[in-house]
Amino acid sequence: MSFVFSSLNHPQRVPLAAELHSRPFLKLRAPERVSHIAVFGHGRNNNAQAQHELLASLCAHFGVTAPARDGGFFYHDFGRFRLKWELHSEFATYTFAERTDDAEDFERMPIEHVPQEWLLSLKGRILVAAHVILRKGSAGDHAPVQDLFEGVSLAASNVMQGGEVCSDFAIQADGFSRFVVNDVRMREQQAGRLVQRVLEIETYRMMALYGLPAAQRAVPELNAVEKELAEATEALLQSDGTTEQTLLQKITHLAARIEKLSLDNSYRFAASKAYFKLVNTRIDELRETRIEGVPTVAEFMERRLAPAMSTCEAVAARQEALARRIGNSNDLLRTRVGIVQETQNRQILQSLNARAAQQLRLQQAVEGLSVAAISYYVVGLLGYSIKGAKGLGLVPNPDALIGIAVPLVAGAVWLTLRNMHKRLHRSHHA
Repeated sequence: MSFVFSSLNHPQRVPLAAELHSRPFLKLRAPERVSHIAVFGHGRNNNAQAQHELLASLCAHFGVTAPARDGGFFYHDFGRFRLKWELHSEFATYTFAERTDDAEDFERMPIEHVPQEWLLSLKGRILVAAHVILRKGSAGDHAPVQDLFEGVSLAASNVMQGGEVCSDFAIQADGFSRFVVNDVRMREQQAGRLVQRVLEIETYRMMALYGLPAAQRAVPELNAVEKELAEATEALLQSDGTTEQTLLQKITHLAARIEKLSLDNSYRFAASKAYFKLVNTRIDELRETRIEGVPTVAEFMERRLAPAMSTCEAVAARQEALARRIGNSNDLLRTRVGIVQETQNRQILQSLNARAAQQLRLQQAVEGLSVAAISYYVVGLLGYSIKGAKGLGLVPNPDALIGIAVPLVAGAVWLTLRNMHKRLHRSHHA
């Protein structure tokens, strides 16, 4: 029966159900030492391929089979340490955990078991590097912690109703940031969840801050574009109608500059906003309570991280507002150019109408000459016929007959030409 029922599943049912369990927590039990690094990719397009190649080279060193290329999670116990690997859209994380007899300092961390050649291959790509010591502790046991950090400003709090977290969120002399987690009375698997959340806060914090340099670089360019736009707008107000094309080219160039700036930064700012939201979510999951005398992690981030994120949001909003202003100026200038062009077209049409009227009057004058010329030739031909008839004795007075024929011929020619013009006029407007 179960086989028959499983055959009825939607093709995506099993993968979607497994998604909730695809990235399990590390099982940690104090005392433990943890090293964590986040390796930045070579760009969003080939990040997965590059990260799988790095993981495969590490596994090959220890003679371990690497995961499939389409996998986003890998866990293996290498004996001296355990490794949890996770692939993200822009980076991959390597978390090395090692059980120990004590975890009172940051000596002999599990990253030391990783081959140096592999670590050197990550040059220029490590964005996050952190050490965590998970130790058994008692409530309020903070005195020795200060000596483990080089910074003078610590953040600490009671978390998850059974643990304590302490860090200065600074990169120490060894190149790693440090976290101390005290297991006061945590339940089974709670330590693993706590350590992962602490490491995710550190990782997402750095990824959120990755947008700050882009915002700082964008400010001078935005200032320059705003200044040039103000000058163009002032010139537009004082324009006499002869410089619109030049102003239009200038504003179009400004629009291209701001569009390029938006393309360069929009993804980064959106990513920073998403990472900042994840940081706040992970902090909320800690369920912090205050330790007297030191700020909580939430307070520390609110004072240090939130202003940086506000800068990114302000620059992103400024880019959008400037793009709208340039678009409005562009529309206004195009409208003015259109009005000028319509005025010029109207003047051209008026000139054409005047010229057509002149041609009509000239044509009417020429028509009178045409009637006279045609009548002259027709009367001449008719005169030859009448004179021939006189020789036959048919016409007694040919001169009188020719004189009578002149007005008749002229009238007939005039009517014929008039009818012809009427037919041409009707066919032109049909």
